Amino acid sequence: MVTDKDGYVHLIQYLTEHLGIFENSQQHSAIEETVMELFEEQLAAQIIMVCGQNPSLTFSQRNLVIREVDAIVYDLEEILARVASHKATAEQTRFICEFSCLIKNLFDQEIARLTAE
Repeated sequence: MVTDKDGYVHLIQYLTEHLGIFENSQQHSAIEETVMELFEEQLAAQIIMVCGQNPSLTFSQRNLVIREVDAIVYDLEEILARVASHKATAEQTRFICEFSCLIKNLFDQEIARLTAE
């Protein structure tokens, strides 16, 4: 659905290009949440929004969305393994929020395509 699209590949490249943001994870953190907790929280919020904005999604389509999010979280865990358990800084929090919104945009585009068929 999403993880096999060029847009997702570009987002992963965008993340890897900005890994420097996560290199200084030992700095003073802005919040108590870890990098992965924040990614999971933000992605969950975006996916809840996607599903809420698309009440016509079938049970099967919603399950597909959830499986895709699981795959995305797995990819993030792989990419951010070294810093996943570090407390998130303010800069990281901003990046994670932005990245999660971009993931939502991918789902919005894909769902629009699915529902147009």
